[in-house]
Amino acid sequence: MALDIDLTVVGSINADITAVTERLPGAGETVGGGRLTRNAGGKGANQAAAAARLGARTRMVGAVGTDAEAEAMRRALGSAGVDLTHVAAIDGETGTALIMVDAAGENQIAVCEGANAHVSIEGVDFPENDTVLAQLEISLDTVSELARRCRGYFALNAAPAMPLPAELIERADLIIVNETEYELIPELKDAALVAVTYGSKGAAMLERGTQVAFADAVTTTPVNTVGAGDAFCAALTIALRSGLSYGSALQAANAVGAAVVKDPAAQPALQSLEHYVSAE
Repeated sequence: MALDIDLTVVGSINADITAVTERLPGAGETVGGGRLTRNAGGKGANQAAAAARLGARTRMVGAVGTDAEAEAMRRALGSAGVDLTHVAAIDGETGTALIMVDAAGENQIAVCEGANAHVSIEGVDFPENDTVLAQLEISLDTVSELARRCRGYFALNAAPAMPLPAELIERADLIIVNETEYELIPELKDAALVAVTYGSKGAAMLERGTQVAFADAVTTTPVNTVGAGDAFCAALTIALRSGLSYGSALQAANAVGAAVVKDPAAQPALQSLEHYVSAE
C-alpha cells in the first residue's frame, strides 16, 4: 500500500531527559543506580517523526527555543523526514520533559513547556486535502482555533486529559485517548469517533460511546513506553486516512506501538506503514 497522505502535526517539541532506574521512586524517595539519556521528544514531535517514517508527507507546526537543545530537536525531526518550515524559534528555552523509566518500561514524566507555550498557527494554511493531528501539550486556545481553521480531516490526541470545549469535540473527526484519559473526559462518550487504548489489552474504536471495533495488543517486552502512544496516534490517523477499516487500522497502530516500546528512544526508526498491516 502506497501512502498518499499530507499530514500536518501541530504540537509540542521537547528535549527528553530520561533517567532509567530499576524501579520508580515513591514520594520523597531517592533511587540510585540510574542511567541518564537525552533524546528528542514531545507529543507533537514524536507523532510527526513517526508519521514521516511510516510514509506520510509530514510537516510540523511548533516551536523551539534559542538554547543548545533547539538545533538537536530540529535535526531529529529533519532526519525523520519532517518539513520544518513552520517550526518557529522563540527567544527562551526549548520545552523539556524530565522522565523516569523503570525496568519494566513504566514511566513518570514532568513537562516544562518552554517554547511550546508560544506555538502559533498564524500564517499557516490548512488545505482541504490536509490531515491535521494535534495534542494538548500546547495551548488549548490554539488547538481550538486550529479546529476552527482546519478545512480537512482533524484528529485530536486528547492528552494530557483536561476538560474540552464542546465545539472541539464536535469538530474532531477522530479523538485518541488512553483508558484513563477516556474516564477523565466523560464528554468523550458523545464524540463521533474515539479510539481508546488499553495498554497490553489492546485498543477499541467507539462511535458515540458504542464499541464498533477492537484489536488485541501485540505481545512484546517493553523497554520504554514513552513514545508508544504517540506512534500509535500517528499510525492510526494515517491508517484510517489511507482507507483501512477500523479493525485493521487499530491492528496496524498496535503493531507500530509495540515496535516503539522495544526502543529506548521516543522517536525510533520505523518501517513503512504497510509493514505493520496484517492481510485482511
